[in-house]
Amino acid sequence: MSLVEILLIGVGLSMDAFAVSVTNGMTAKNIKLGWTFAIAACFGFMQGLMPAIGFILGSTFTSYVEAFDHIIALVLLGFIGGKMLIDGVKNKDETSGTGCVLTVGALVLQGIATSIDALAVGVSFAAVMKSYNEMLIAVAVIAVTTFILSFIGVFVGKKSGDFLNNKAQIVGGLILVAIGVKIFVEHVFF
Repeated sequence: MSLVEILLIGVGLSMDAFAVSVTNGMTAKNIKLGWTFAIAACFGFMQGLMPAIGFILGSTFTSYVEAFDHIIALVLLGFIGGKMLIDGVKNKDETSGTGCVLTVGALVLQGIATSIDALAVGVSFAAVMKSYNEMLIAVAVIAVTTFILSFIGVFVGKKSGDFLNNKAQIVGGLILVAIGVKIFVEHVFF
């Protein structure tokens, strides 16, 4: 695989992480520069880890990964997004704009949910890559690409979250649920 192909795969894989980063920036009021780095690092790490695991597992478990990855993503993102929706509707009349507080546990769940499809990509890497060095380069490119796009996503979300104020939590919840549904529909129907 060429570096350009790997970079394009990295951008494609990081789109869900970017969207969730935007959502985090919109809804979580505890997002400072440290949290921005934490979000980007978590998503970058998970997006790099999953293809590495998939590569190591090889084609042995391909059917199992592809059979359940979309369900896992739907459940995790649906749960997180649904909770945000419920909290947003409960607090929709508040004018304080306190938003939700992002926790380490929620961030890790988001990282897993947005990178589970990268596990299947890693399995496909086992079929096309000739060495561990080639796989390590691919993993690094994917992780760095996801880190950069997620970092930018938090700032994009912060700007739009300030604009949306209290409705940001509802919009963010809808976005997370929509991403989960999108992943599920793509895997089931396409």
